[in-house]
Amino acid sequence: MNHSVKIIEPQTPKEFEAYYLVRFNTLRKPWNQPLGSEKDQFEENSIHAMATDSTGSVLGVCRLQYNSPTEGQLRFMGVVEDARGMGIGKLLLDYLEKKAKYSGAKTMILQARENALPFYLKCGYSTKEKTHLLWGEIQHYLMTKEL
Repeated sequence: MNHSVKIIEPQTPKEFEAYYLVRFNTLRKPWNQPLGSEKDQFEENSIHAMATDSTGSVLGVCRLQYNSPTEGQLRFMGVVEDARGMGIGKLLLDYLEKKAKYSGAKTMILQARENALPFYLKCGYSTKEKTHLLWGEIQHYLMTKEL
């Protein structure tokens, strides 16, 4: 894969289809969750970002929602297996953190899966508390970062 990765916000039905497919394949399918479980009631009021390569293939996705005018929340971060370890997650974080900060958010929160804790710690987030156990097997942790 070449390194001309760009972050875009999906606009067309085709782009959104590719975005949601990556979200499903990385975050739901490995745990035998049904198609549709990769979406929630906040989709239309959120900012969606996806990393694409020079061919337009989606390498990673993430979503920003606002819980209040000063608090953003990152959700549904997923990077395709072949693109992991290449800085895709960091590019998505940087993009959405800048958008949130520009719109007035002071704090970003997220619920990190246990295996992603080292990544988010490296990106400046701090762990607040152990939270829910998704599907009885994936431990999550509330993390925060001042923007």
